[in-house]
Amino acid sequence: MFTYLRQLWRSDDLRKRIIFTIILLVIYRAVSHITIPGANKELLKQFLENSSSGGALGIFTALTGGAVQNFSIALLGLSPYINASIILQLCTVILPRLEALSKEGVQGQQKINTYTRWLSIILAFMQSYGFLLLLNRGGSGNIVPMQFPQVLAPMLFVSVGCVFIMWLGELITEKGIGNGISLIIFTGIVAQMPSTLSAMFVAGQDKIAAFYLFLIISLAMLVAVVLFTDAHRAIPITYANQGAGRGVKANIPIRLNQAGMVPIIFAISLITFPGIIAQFLQTAPRFQAVVNFIQIYLNSQSPSMIYIVAYFLLNIAFTYFYVSVTFRPDQVAENIQKRGGFIPGIRPGRETARMLEKVSNRLNLWGGIFLGIVAIVPLLFTRYSTLSSQDLIISGSGLIIIVGVVLELVRQVNAQLLVHDYEKLV
Repeated sequence: MFTYLRQLWRSDDLRKRIIFTIILLVIYRAVSHITIPGANKELLKQFLENSSSGGALGIFTALTGGAVQNFSIALLGLSPYINASIILQLCTVILPRLEALSKEGVQGQQKINTYTRWLSIILAFMQSYGFLLLLNRGGSGNIVPMQFPQVLAPMLFVSVGCVFIMWLGELITEKGIGNGISLIIFTGIVAQMPSTLSAMFVAGQDKIAAFYLFLIISLAMLVAVVLFTDAHRAIPITYANQGAGRGVKANIPIRLNQAGMVPIIFAISLITFPGIIAQFLQTAPRFQAVVNFIQIYLNSQSPSMIYIVAYFLLNIAFTYFYVSVTFRPDQVAENIQKRGGFIPGIRPGRETARMLEKVSNRLNLWGGIFLGIVAIVPLLFTRYSTLSSQDLIISGSGLIIIVGVVLELVRQVNAQLLVHDYEKLV
């Protein structure tokens, strides 16, 4: 361990990148504590202490590193950027113009990134109003003034905070180490853990036993997620050799978790949407029956079996949906055929595409089931133990994010070390 750290410190370029990344992450945490001017934090505290509203915002609060409790200008975190990235990624497959742009190499990707940034700004401005309206509807008064044009100032503060964090993430990606956007989300999740632990030990002995059990299961899930993230099915490919002798053998790895954590994001958005709608409808008497149904059966604070089963099935469904949009067996088979390759025992072209689609669908089933299990384990604890959603040290989505970010960061650091060692030899 010490030898590894010594190697990191001796690499000048890597050391500068790591220090630069740490400084920007510290700046991000500082920004997360800058409160929106003119906000009534006492009303916000009352709102977050409400059981029904706190559950709907629990996952979002965890991903923003406490920015919601602080009513920070980083209130939205990177959610507009994440949503914009997913929208552009889906549109790249649906819209021919964007699909052609994605095939233009680095220049095409830069244009798509520019479109993503502009869409992020638009979504940030729109989401800022919706989120502020949700907080005011759920509280006992106006946390911020919602009358026009007074509401424009808080909306601008929140939107600028989102854009600033997005800029920090891109700086880390360009001049630091690792994926900046992922590292910022990772930092937000980890930053919540100390406060959760301290609150748990202050809470009393009635929750400690359940918390220790959840901690043990989380560690076991951590090992499983690490193995799950790296698991893949290697499809053997043989490329025809131009000269004499046998062909060149290679393989195409199809990952078990092709969709990453995107299905969980989609599932969270859809399963919490009724709770958000209930917040808007709770003051209307004629919709009281609908509000009561949502609060009983679709409440993330006290999840029912209907909620848990629906959340589990949504993860599987969105796994199939996302992979069907992003993974194109026809294109992969065509590229293999153009390069003079083939899968042993399978005809090139349409038969190869069918075989790849069949393998992908099987992997999606098991991958979606695993994502669903990881997602619902914390919900099962909130239902069958004394723990609430605020008492959980980490959610299923947070666990997948942490594992993915750490593994990717280790790969990039090792790659930088190899480059450093190679330069010394040269």
